[in-house]
Amino acid sequence: MAVTGDLERGRAACAGRRWAEAHKALERADRLSPLGPQDLELLAISAHLTGRHEEMVSVAERAYGAYLEAGRPLRAVRWAFWAGADLAYRGETGRATGWFGRARRLVDVEEDACAEEGYLLIPAIAAQRAGGDHAGARAKAARAAAIAERFGDADLLALALNEQGHSLVREGRVEEGLRLLDEAMVAATSGDLSPIVTGIVYCEVIDVCSAVYELRRVQEWTEALTSWCEQQPDLVAFSGRCHLNRAEIMQLHGAWSDALVEAERAGELFRQEAYPAGAAQALYRQAEIHRLRGTIGAAEEAYRDASRVGGDPQPGLALLRLAQGDGAAAAAAIRRVVDETTEPLDRARLLPARVEIALAIGDTEAARSACDELGTIAERYRCNVLRVIAATARGTVELAAGDARSALIALREAEQGWQELGAPYETARTRMHLGRACRALGDEETAALELEAARAEFERLGAGPDMARADAITPGGREEPGTVLGLTAREQAVLRLVAAGKHNREIASALVISEHTVARHLQNIFAKLDVDSRTAASAKAHEYHVV
Repeated sequence: MAVTGDLERGRAACAGRRWAEAHKALERADRLSPLGPQDLELLAISAHLTGRHEEMVSVAERAYGAYLEAGRPLRAVRWAFWAGADLAYRGETGRATGWFGRARRLVDVEEDACAEEGYLLIPAIAAQRAGGDHAGARAKAARAAAIAERFGDADLLALALNEQGHSLVREGRVEEGLRLLDEAMVAATSGDLSPIVTGIVYCEVIDVCSAVYELRRVQEWTEALTSWCEQQPDLVAFSGRCHLNRAEIMQLHGAWSDALVEAERAGELFRQEAYPAGAAQALYRQAEIHRLRGTIGAAEEAYRDASRVGGDPQPGLALLRLAQGDGAAAAAAIRRVVDETTEPLDRARLLPARVEIALAIGDTEAARSACDELGTIAERYRCNVLRVIAATARGTVELAAGDARSALIALREAEQGWQELGAPYETARTRMHLGRACRALGDEETAALELEAARAEFERLGAGPDMARADAITPGGREEPGTVLGLTAREQAVLRLVAAGKHNREIASALVISEHTVARHLQNIFAKLDVDSRTAASAKAHEYHVV
């Protein structure tokens, strides 16, 4: 009687997508009397969706054995596939390959064609994509889709369409790829798919759209994923990705505090389901927000934590080093990671930082090369957002090269693009560069307006380092050393903060530099102003209107 009650409760909870309740009831029923293969499937699904991945594999193994014993080898193949897929997701390649091998042997002895043959193409497709053979992966995915249509398998068709679309996008056939991804997503949103496949399609399609900077689709599908997750409060699997996507969108739109909360929640969920790659991405997103705010210690710690769990902290860590005044370390790091990255879309994520760092250390040639490559990738993938990013880079390179007129044209294009995307931080950064370009052309009034607008936006966002940079570009002056009292722009920024009564630690935090660097700047300031105290330096600052 107790077993029957728990079993019925577990089945009903699965039907109602109450996964924690389902898992508890089915596990209790299983302890009292071992479950049959169909109920083992339900237990495996509820374990997976509540983040119990190792248990899911263990139960899948039991389902595999139970189906073999019952003389249903093709159903056993399905659970061998899902055990392998779950292990591969968590990076356990050896165990995953073993399970796929078990499944393959069973399919190979089947005399008739079967849908399971299509499922076993999926890991081979993923391996080809990882190796850069996108055409080969696309061809296999097309075979899997044909098998799915022949046998009317909605789950397999959605997985195959997702793989086809991913490969087409990576080949540069973006519009074709996005059409297939949209088709897969329609199946997910309509409720035609099993819960695990629904989550996989949501997350992977959003990842591909993000990689190709299809931000409208990213936002649209993230809203759909959020709604799906909210209908299942116990859901752990896929929820981390949902929160991380939301964090990225919020950061873009300037809601940095909310974005940080979402990224922290994503990290908690990824850790709960023992997914280090996801945890690393969540930590990196937190580090980026801290870096933009100028909270150096928190940014440094988050980048290091991301690295400890297997993530790459670049290009953010290189940009942090640049902000701390270590241009050599920043240049070495970004050069290394760009050189070892081969996929064009992956390189596009790194190249803007390469441009910024190269310009900061005076390597205009390297900056122009990175800028040109970024423009080529944008054209190849016909991506409007990448074109905006490339225009921003082009404007800063032309400005550094002394061609303010060309810079102005590129930066106006970039400003319009960022505004259309609702990206206030990027818009403000572009307006700061526009102010510099207008100043170089002698238009001080427009320069002042652009700089004032940029600074106001930085202040609203809490972008301390950029606010200090905007302050360092004094109205009516130039950015080269010697403008006021022989001080560089950075030294003037330090002096303003000294005059405002800030201590070295506070100055370091505001300007995203080390306290050692602040002390070095102060030594230079004292020498140039011929003073020996902060009070005397502050008096000079007020006398010469540096503040």
